Amino acid sequence: MTAENKAKGPASYFPSIEKTYGKPVTHWFKILDTLQDKKHMEQVAFLKENHKIGHGHANALVAYHKASRRA
Repeated sequence: MTAENKAKGPASYFPSIEKTYGKPVTHWFKILDTLQDKKHMEQVAFLKENHKIGHGHANALVAYHKASRRA
């Protein structure tokens, strides 16, 4: 990837998330779809506690997912 088209913001974590946890980000988004009634940090806590995802990765997934649902 060149500097011009390199992912920014929460999406910049996606390659690391997929490599670390062995699942595509769409897997995590499907899980987050079931938690729509929860607040941001409640969703982050769920991913951390139930799937052992690190805080930064969980936060990036939730932030991106919530932003994409608003768009």
